[in-house]
Amino acid sequence: MARGDIPQDSYHLVGISFFILGLGTLLPWNFFITAIPYFQGRLVGANSTTGTLGTNHTGPADTFNFNNWVTLLSQLPLLLFTLLNSFLYQCIPETVRILGSLLVILLLFALTAALVKVDMSPGPFFSITMTSVWFINSFGAVLQGSLFGQLGTMPSTYSTLFLSGQGLAGIFAALAMLMSMASGVDAQTSALGYFIMPCVGILMSIMCYLSLPHLEFARYYLAKKSQAQAQELETKAELLQSDEKNGIPNSPQKAALTLDLNPEKEPELELEEPQKIGKPSVFIVFQKIWLTALCLVSVFTVTLSVFPAITAMVTSSTSPGKWSQFFNPICCFLLFNVMDWLGRSLTSYFLWDAYFITFMLVFAVSNGYLVSLTMCLAPRQVLPHEREVAGALMTFFLALGLSCGASLSFLFKALI
Repeated sequence: MARGDIPQDSYHLVGISFFILGLGTLLPWNFFITAIPYFQGRLVGANSTTGTLGTNHTGPADTFNFNNWVTLLSQLPLLLFTLLNSFLYQCIPETVRILGSLLVILLLFALTAALVKVDMSPGPFFSITMTSVWFINSFGAVLQGSLFGQLGTMPSTYSTLFLSGQGLAGIFAALAMLMSMASGVDAQTSALGYFIMPCVGILMSIMCYLSLPHLEFARYYLAKKSQAQAQELETKAELLQSDEKNGIPNSPQKAALTLDLNPEKEPELELEEPQKIGKPSVFIVFQKIWLTALCLVSVFTVTLSVFPAITAMVTSSTSPGKWSQFFNPICCFLLFNVMDWLGRSLTSYFLWDAYFITFMLVFAVSNGYLVSLTMCLAPRQVLPHEREVAGALMTFFLALGLSCGASLSFLFKALI
């Protein structure tokens, strides 16, 4: 099909849908880490459901090392299941993977909200919470990998929108925390309202995904992907015969591998030469994107080694008062997530005078910018039919960086 025949994204509905889907994929993680004071408050005393959202309990009483464990147990299943998703993404239909994951995450987060009203001793509460964190992030990994794979077949603008939505998830969680703290209601009601909000966000994500097949622009790319998958099945028996059928192009296609930083210029969606193209090889795709993948691992290794396990321990040096209560949600979580979102969307940096705030600004903007850069460049380094595999691989390396950073956070906390 000629480029002029590609349908338009009417009213940017597909872009908005992927933005909301990006928001939904990271809502669980962000709502858990932003509510660290609530969970630590529940773990301090037995049979208490009155843990407040704003009080920082990261001191000697933090016997469970909640910050570190919630980070690690969020990223290990993400690493494991994105690895499985990279190799087994064809075994389960994409619709089942995405909708099934969203529904399970919704149910588990509803359980987390219900536990606000349940009196429970710290040990069982910690075990149930960590189990929920594990399974939420396991299905979140399947969800992210599937969506990134789908985005790999679309123009890179939609990957940027998806990543911006993920960045906004942290802002949404931090604002929800501040609204709950400032609401004036009792701590239990405040926490319940806080945990109901991501359930609403996930429901919106489900509605957006269900709407995609009804949008002409999305249908066009979904059809392209289905055609490529059908072609892969037809050529499965030929995969081991030659390098060409493993995706190594002849000269007419080499231009598709040229790295072009112009975001307005999209690689051609169809190859002109081949009648049959081989199934994308994970190893060959990795050879093309290994440097970008290494950059992504490095970014998240550094970020997750200190955020939120270490940065959440910082307290205000001013005298106790309202500012001390709001310092951590604003200067740690809200500030980081706003700057991370800007970093995913912009290349400019904004600096203030205070050391910790300056550190969080540069830290978050650079994190968001480099994550967005690597995730958008990887699909441009491979052939069109290899983009879904590239997206799945980059999701795995994103999880690898997160897991490495989460593991290092234990060491850093021990050294402080």
